Amino acid sequence: MPSLKAIRTRIASVKNTQKITRALKLVAAAGLRRAQEAIWAARPYARSLEDVIADVAARAGGDAHPLLEVRPLKRVEVIALTSDRGQAGAFNSNINRAVERFLVERKPQHDEILVSVLGRKGRDYLRRRKLPLAKEWTGVGSPRALELARDITAHVAPRYAERKVDGVFLIYNEFKSAISQKIVVEQLLPVRPKKLPPGQAGDLVYEPSREVVLDAILPLYVEIEIYRAILESIASEFGARMSAMENATKNAAEMISKYTLQYNRARQAAITKELLEIIGGAEALKG
Repeated sequence: MPSLKAIRTRIASVKNTQKITRALKLVAAAGLRRAQEAIWAARPYARSLEDVIADVAARAGGDAHPLLEVRPLKRVEVIALTSDRGQAGAFNSNINRAVERFLVERKPQHDEILVSVLGRKGRDYLRRRKLPLAKEWTGVGSPRALELARDITAHVAPRYAERKVDGVFLIYNEFKSAISQKIVVEQLLPVRPKKLPPGQAGDLVYEPSREVVLDAILPLYVEIEIYRAILESIASEFGARMSAMENATKNAAEMISKYTLQYNRARQAAITKELLEIIGGAEALKG
């Protein structure tokens, strides 16, 4: 049995860890609130822009712009959205497994699958498995979400327009609640316009021209879709981290109770041993 001093040291260590996990949970909760507000602010704009662009794209036709062109998916690129930090439960590992599953299941369907990644955790995981990365981005956070979305758009949109890839997919955690996130595999490119109701077909009048209008709005649509996915991923990360730290705090409390009980038993055994030694010494003196 460990000594009383060793048990006291363990209890103190676990209590310090519990303070850290409790503080990290509060930090994650504050970050989650901000991330939720960002999602709620972005969703209506993203949906409205999606409706407008889908309507314009449907009227313009698939040959009106390179980002609308549908081609056989011979060479595709998948972009995984992870985080820069750990301590978020299965948040990053779920994405990493989804990427590997994508590569295995889609390999027979495509001639080549390229992988790009947002976040250090995904980057490091894929590097350890010797998977070549087409592109990587780090510095994930709500303040940089729009900047990252623009950088990713600047990478994928020209590559698709120049036929370097025939399809682009996003893999990310969609935020449902603080304790629930859903892995989403979403095709980003080509832009797929919605079907118009009967009688609403027909082109629009474009000013200054159809090419200029589509050149402006289609990359913007791609950017907003990526921006929304990044915000969803950030909120999911905070939710997963908050749940992980809450579980860690509860586990620390259970360990403290366990070690406290062990300490009390050891202390009781030590006192009993001392009493027996005193009684034995007294009996010896009487004899």
